[in-house]
Amino acid sequence: MSTSDNRTTHFGFKTVNEDDKAGMVHGVFTNVASKYDIMNDVMSVGIHRVWKDAMMDWLTPRDGQRLLDVAGGTGDVSFRFLGRAPGAEAVVLDMTESMLVEGSQRAEASHLADHLDWVVGDAMALPFEDNSFDRYTISFGIRNVTRIPDALKEAYRVLKPGGRLMVLEFSQLPDEGMQKLYDLYSFNVIPKMGQLIAGDADSYQYLVESIRKFPDQETFARMIREAGFENVKYRNLSLGIAALHSGWKI
Repeated sequence: MSTSDNRTTHFGFKTVNEDDKAGMVHGVFTNVASKYDIMNDVMSVGIHRVWKDAMMDWLTPRDGQRLLDVAGGTGDVSFRFLGRAPGAEAVVLDMTESMLVEGSQRAEASHLADHLDWVVGDAMALPFEDNSFDRYTISFGIRNVTRIPDALKEAYRVLKPGGRLMVLEFSQLPDEGMQKLYDLYSFNVIPKMGQLIAGDADSYQYLVESIRKFPDQETFARMIREAGFENVKYRNLSLGIAALHSGWKI
């Protein structure tokens, strides 16, 4: 019997067995892989691109660095990283192979093939040695991990001393009224967009619910510190609809 047979977690607003969540998340992203980038543009009205550029501004990529982009999907963040540091290297890791296949077929991938690897793997059990990377990023993926503290500990393990973690994730608006308006949009519009564009309302209903279940900025910053990171800071994006969290392995 698995040690997690009696341990539960959330899948959106549903309570599920920990052993089941990874497969359920895998199913969601397999279903939406071919339309994932288009849906990101539609859902955020393209603002996700501004957020990712802000991530790169704070991360300041440099030639010679080695990036691990976890839950990297179709490679959007890694392409940006290598665009700013052509002499760097990037590894895109994702649990959903179809997402990686979509990314590897993008035009940018062929131009960056010598500096870019695609790996199927689990954020909670990274297939890399200790102290292997200079930078670790995860964008809109940490909320889908079954045990977030385990993923953060793995990030700490594979980073070199002096390495940096950066997380881009949907977060919580500080104003209750604004949060209610955002929730009205999210729960009433995004699943319908998912049905119209990707033919899958249920997957986008889960994504909206998973955003609402994710810890607020201060709580998540504390989780990063508990994993061993120091100098942990965060920046709100678009008033807190998303947030960037940064931490260092000292």
